Amino acid sequence: MKNFIVIVLVLCLSVSCKKELVKQPAKLIEKDKMIDIMYDLSLIEAMKYQHPVSVDSVETSPTAFILKKYKIDSLQFSQSNRYYAADYENYKSMFDEVGKRLAVNQRAVDSILKIEEKNAAKEKKNKLKDTLKDKIKRDLKKVRLDSIRKTTRLSR
Repeated sequence: MKNFIVIVLVLCLSVSCKKELVKQPAKLIEKDKMIDIMYDLSLIEAMKYQHPVSVDSVETSPTAFILKKYKIDSLQFSQSNRYYAADYENYKSMFDEVGKRLAVNQRAVDSILKIEEKNAAKEKKNKLKDTLKDKIKRDLKKVRLDSIRKTTRLSR
C-alpha cells in the first residue's frame, strides 16, 4: 500500500511540474511579429540613450507608435510578452535574433559612416587644393604685374 501511495504521489508531482506557468493569451502575437516589435523597441531605446532630446521632442510616445505600427494594443503586447518570457529558452532565442539584427545594422551603419568620412576627407583635400591653386594664381598675377611694371619703368 505504501508503494502505491508513493507511486501516485510521484505521478502527481511529475504531471503538476509540466503545467504551464502562463496560459497562452487569446490574442497571442506571432513569434516572428513579436521579434520585429522587440527589435523596433530596442532601436527606440537605443535612440533614447543616444539622443534623448530628439525622442522626447516627438509628440507621440515612441512605444505607442510601434504598437500602432503593428496594429496591436499594449495589453496584447504585455500578455504576449509575459507568455513568451515564461519559456526562458524560447525568449532568449528571440532576444538573440534581435541582437543579430542589431549587429547587422550596426555594421551597415559603420560602413556608411566610413564612406562618408572618406568622402568628407576627399572634399576637404580638394578644397585645400583649390585654395592653394587660387593662391598660386593670385601670386602669379602679382608677379606678372610687378614684372610688367618694372619693364615699363625701365623702358621709359
